[in-house]
Amino acid sequence: MSLNQVIIIGGGLAGLFSAIHLRKSNYDVLLIEKNEFPKHKVCGEYISNEILPYLNWLNLDIQSLHPKKIEKLSFSLVSGKTLNTILPLGGFGVSRYKFDNYLYNIAKETGCQIVQETVLDVVFLDEKFTISTNSRYYYSKIVLGAFGKRSNLDIKFKRNFIQNQSHWLGVKAHYSLNFPDDLVGLHHFKGGYCGVSKVENNLVNICYLANYETFKKYKSIEEYQKKIVCENPNLNKIFKNATIEFEKPLSISQVSFDKKNSVENHILMIGDTAGLIHPLCGNGMAMAIHSAKLASESVIEFLENRLDRNQMELEYTKKWNFNFKNRLKTGRRLGNLLQQEKTAAFLLKLLLVFPFLLPLIIKKTHGKPI
Repeated sequence: MSLNQVIIIGGGLAGLFSAIHLRKSNYDVLLIEKNEFPKHKVCGEYISNEILPYLNWLNLDIQSLHPKKIEKLSFSLVSGKTLNTILPLGGFGVSRYKFDNYLYNIAKETGCQIVQETVLDVVFLDEKFTISTNSRYYYSKIVLGAFGKRSNLDIKFKRNFIQNQSHWLGVKAHYSLNFPDDLVGLHHFKGGYCGVSKVENNLVNICYLANYETFKKYKSIEEYQKKIVCENPNLNKIFKNATIEFEKPLSISQVSFDKKNSVENHILMIGDTAGLIHPLCGNGMAMAIHSAKLASESVIEFLENRLDRNQMELEYTKKWNFNFKNRLKTGRRLGNLLQQEKTAAFLLKLLLVFPFLLPLIIKKTHGKPI
């Protein structure tokens, strides 16, 4: 029986960053991903600059992907009333298709073993994990869970959030559109929010989150966009002038913002598997990357016998809560506030009178450079 040092389940941002980090420290890593690379994903595709020092430490050449430098935010309500501001840290736009594939190739080049299989179960017994997939068994000292927003493993582990039905739907596509390179638009519509920003190749990513209660009344995504999303005049103008570059928009259902545990069944959860911030905060990708860094550091301390397993799990939980718990809470509160139209209108009026408050709110959902 061959025992791996670390197995990572899931090859999204968090999984790939953990693999690269651990290989940089010369640990054996096996990453199990059910999908092929490259692959488009429902995602806002905006990354806060807070993670740039970490990218530099990993020697990742993000500029080779030709990302768009984003410095400004335009926020609007359903009525079209708009507030513009400078992003405190700024960020960059790059597609998950290109970014994930770049990271996948870097992980392989550094010696990470990557297999395309579906994990069916994970069992922890006698200080080791047994991972069963659709084709074989693997064994490991450490398992990192990076299997995304909602997985069959969440059901298998009987995680609390998976017991509750979620009423959110995510939709995304790339478009040809005359849109500023340095701007991210965040536009409110009845029952949801839409993010608009440039990625590489002069394409514009339009990604929105919709409440299923408003969506289910319509026969198609196209009809919903026309009747509901485009009630916001800003979005109406955007979609009217945009030409879709996908065969059809991508969608994902049952998106949950409920609380999740960062460690379950002795698995260190990272990325969306550990917690999902509301998309209106625009910081999910940076948080996924940061969580990979935190988990990798804790794992290395365990593998170097500086922490036992219990200490490692407690340390990672503590670090995860310190960095993300309040940001997730702020995101949930903002989401609830903006679902109430009168409250949202009052909030925008307040921000128009006191514009310095918006950057402060943004800082509440973003971290410091890592």
